[in-house]
Amino acid sequence: MTRDISPDMGTIKLCLTEPHDCSYLQGRRSTTAFVDPELNIDTQLYSKMTSMGFRRSGPYLYAPMCAQCNACVPARVPVASFKESRSQKRCWKKNADITIEQLDVLNIDEHFPLYARYINERHKDGDMYPPFRKQFEDFLGNPWQSTRFLEFRLAGKLIGCAVVDILINGVSAIYTYFDPLYSDRGLGNLAVLYEIRMAQQLELDYLYLGYWIADCAKMKYKTNYRPLEFYRGNNWQLAD
Repeated sequence: MTRDISPDMGTIKLCLTEPHDCSYLQGRRSTTAFVDPELNIDTQLYSKMTSMGFRRSGPYLYAPMCAQCNACVPARVPVASFKESRSQKRCWKKNADITIEQLDVLNIDEHFPLYARYINERHKDGDMYPPFRKQFEDFLGNPWQSTRFLEFRLAGKLIGCAVVDILINGVSAIYTYFDPLYSDRGLGNLAVLYEIRMAQQLELDYLYLGYWIADCAKMKYKTNYRPLEFYRGNNWQLAD
């Protein structure tokens, strides 16, 4: 099935999947819309589609388009207005011994075992289980040369990585994985805080956090970053 949209730069064809079991809400059926994979996508189009609530997975841009559900709400942080909470300041302090380096290319031999351990121990109920190397490479990818990899190291040891894309008006948080042995450090929180600072340093407006779902516990952390904006009714609005 296909559908056309017009994002102020011409008509774009969307390819819709057949309804399938939702990965986030039990008992729900989901339909995903993908931007035509034959379309020549560049950073400008990618940025525009992101501002309309789309996300990247490997070389594909997608958005939920479910017939009877709108629970998936795109979320972003306007970074110039962001205020760190006390707990977020404590997260920085707790992880002051971690070195974060930005890379254009990953050492897959070093990173894949860490990613696989993360998926095996924390996300056995997700779409990426079981993990395998090609899936890892395809999922993160760098299709439009916009991707940066943020390595977290402790005394030289790789303990985590956050994957981001640099867009025209913001940074898009694609995925974060880390060694479950260091879960008490709040590395997912640290990644978001670093990404906000990264966007500020690049003088970009937003950090795009992907989808927030009110009834999904795994998504609730996104409301910890304030102010927060939700994309509803084709407009970005401040969250309550």
